[in-house]
Amino acid sequence: MTGSHKISEIAVVGSGYMGGGMAQVFTMAGYNCVVADATAELAHASVERLLSEARSFEKQGLFPAGSRDEIAARLSAAESIEDAVAKADYIAEVVSERMDVKDSVLARISGAAPSSAIIASNTSAIPIEILAASVELPDRFVGVHWMNPAPFVPTVEIIPSSHTSPEVMDKTEELIKGLGKVTSRVSDVAGFVANRLQFALFQEAVRMVEEGASTPELIDEVVSNSFGFRLPFFGPFAGADMAGLDVYVGAYESLSKAYGERYAAPKLLSDLVAQGDFGIKTGGGFRGMDPSRINEIVSYRNRAYTALAKLKEELGPFPG
Repeated sequence: MTGSHKISEIAVVGSGYMGGGMAQVFTMAGYNCVVADATAELAHASVERLLSEARSFEKQGLFPAGSRDEIAARLSAAESIEDAVAKADYIAEVVSERMDVKDSVLARISGAAPSSAIIASNTSAIPIEILAASVELPDRFVGVHWMNPAPFVPTVEIIPSSHTSPEVMDKTEELIKGLGKVTSRVSDVAGFVANRLQFALFQEAVRMVEEGASTPELIDEVVSNSFGFRLPFFGPFAGADMAGLDVYVGAYESLSKAYGERYAAPKLLSDLVAQGDFGIKTGGGFRGMDPSRINEIVSYRNRAYTALAKLKEELGPFPG
């Protein structure tokens, strides 16, 4: 790649729910975008679906007025993967989460794309280092993990392999930030950050159902109205610092007695508590929050929770 490489033409390979949503975001941001799929028929059908969906989103107030026409003006379907990527500056691979499928598609993409094109995989969990083996010129290859549904969830994880050039990282982040997304550069480990945590929670939830300890409906109710209620504002570390790290250690002691070593307190947590660092109430903690700002933090927390409670009341109960 060269420093003068400018991104203006986008290709999305895999035009399903995730890829299609990404294509909508790109086109609404002013980029020309071509989508490809396993067949030309699927790609053309996806364009029609995305236009119909965009009109519906407009009526619901989820997309700005005129979005459907903007998408129609900039979105097209390719006859093949090779046609889609031939003139692209940035290519998003959004095919199914299977190594054999991704290997094949990435090989086709990198064989047909310009050498200056950035190739991004939307893999949910496969390390980018592994996928890079299928890409010609892997310095232009990067992981760019969007969250579902793509038009509405802010975070996009950006993941380099050992081959990814700094220029590709910078240009990719600039592109995604320009779409209004929140970019997070994360390490190339399986599951990255979001899915490693999300799937750990889901595993424990399923285990509780298997044990007969709860039901799916009850678990969803408890999570969404307890710690899940806090998560839009505070991640796990901020939450722990505010609750008290000593409280967490005590809870882990009870949990480990019941469930064994998998619930032993993490060493880093135990070490902090042993040093007298209990979070914001003593200063420090994982996030190093300033105790002098505790009133400000508590005020923000209370306003945030009150606003979210009002929003939930306005939206009404989950219809599922």
